[in-house]
Amino acid sequence: MEHLDTYTLLISASVIIILSFIFGEVAKRTNVPSVLMLIILGILIKFGMDALGIMDNVDFLPVLEVLGVVGLIMIVLEAALELKLEKDKYLAIGKAMLIALLGLVFSTWAAAWILEYFVAGMDSTTAWLYATPLSILSSAIIIPSVTGLKGEKKEFHIYESTFSDILGIMLFYFLTSQLHGGTGELSLDGELADTAEHSSGALAYGIKVLITIVVSLIASYGIVLIFQRIKSHVKLFLLIAVLLLLYGIGKKFHLSSLIIILVFGLMIANMRLFFQGPLKKLLNYKQALHIYEGLHVVTIETAFVVRTFFFVIFGITIVLSSLASWNVAMVSLLIILSIYVIRFVILRIFIGADILPQLFVAPRGLITILLFYAIPAEVQVEGFEPGILLFIIIGTSLIMTLAMVVDKKRTSVAMRKVNEAPVGYEKWRAPTLAEAVVEEEAEG
Repeated sequence: MEHLDTYTLLISASVIIILSFIFGEVAKRTNVPSVLMLIILGILIKFGMDALGIMDNVDFLPVLEVLGVVGLIMIVLEAALELKLEKDKYLAIGKAMLIALLGLVFSTWAAAWILEYFVAGMDSTTAWLYATPLSILSSAIIIPSVTGLKGEKKEFHIYESTFSDILGIMLFYFLTSQLHGGTGELSLDGELADTAEHSSGALAYGIKVLITIVVSLIASYGIVLIFQRIKSHVKLFLLIAVLLLLYGIGKKFHLSSLIIILVFGLMIANMRLFFQGPLKKLLNYKQALHIYEGLHVVTIETAFVVRTFFFVIFGITIVLSSLASWNVAMVSLLIILSIYVIRFVILRIFIGADILPQLFVAPRGLITILLFYAIPAEVQVEGFEPGILLFIIIGTSLIMTLAMVVDKKRTSVAMRKVNEAPVGYEKWRAPTLAEAVVEEEAEG
């Protein structure tokens, strides 16, 4: 600890943020996710700390959890602010939500089966709990990585990853509530042994979701109406503090708090849709629009900083020796294979033949890590190797990187061919009367 003073920490944090920005610029040009570079940076920092004997006994997990929660909120809010609920997009949004739901459920089922079969001490209940984080798409990786795709594909990935985050977290906490509530035991296919108790638990959780949606709508209307009247220049971070407060209170009451963030983001991004009829008179659209624009910038900046430190600290906490296991590699590869087989079938059914690079844009990341740390201690399985988590995160990210690079090269080749063979044109001149007569006689 004597090696670290205030200024050393300040310099280190500043260098990490600068490097993260550079990684982001490199990612735009190479399609290598900046998240991978941040994790590698964390691993290198860990090597340096070990060599210098710095902070050997520091527990980073509480910091990682706080950063993960704040980062999750910022990422979902950032995604919600991008979602425009226009009539011509309802079909695309509905399709993305259905694909996210089916992908989550079937990927969780496949991963649970693999874990139960190959991991010692894993029963069907805990297998589903462990499999859920491994089945959630990472919007933290996807959203920054798909900026170069054309409009429809980019929107699809934003919608799908956002819905996957929210639905996956809801599924995880539903399974956790079943464990704590003693409502029965999950069988291999995900059904509770006691159907009546299962129905009761599912109904109770459904009611909680509906309550959360109602509370979210009331809170969102209240926030917009109050904050449009605040004249202070510091109201944006005050607004974020209110959202964090609502999220924390929702968690204390075991509500699906991410829905609060999503509903507010959708409302502020689609004010004309939510404020109709009598409510339209209450909205100062010009002032509310300033809130939206400022919040959009603050959210992007905050998500960038939080995401940076989250993945660097995650890299610091990684135990690389956990990767040196044949069982880890086998289980991880089987789960990764199941992810893409299931994804191929679903995309082929709902999208058609044009499923590249969407098929391979399925990385796991921040949500996966965060939910693994949220698995209750009483159901944690000693036989589960943390290396599986790391292997899947790195593996799916590398596959996405390769697919994006190939797609970018394919697009560049197509554009080059178009530019090399431009459409020709000729100047048109109206024929004279004599030319018209001659042409008419020739045709006759």
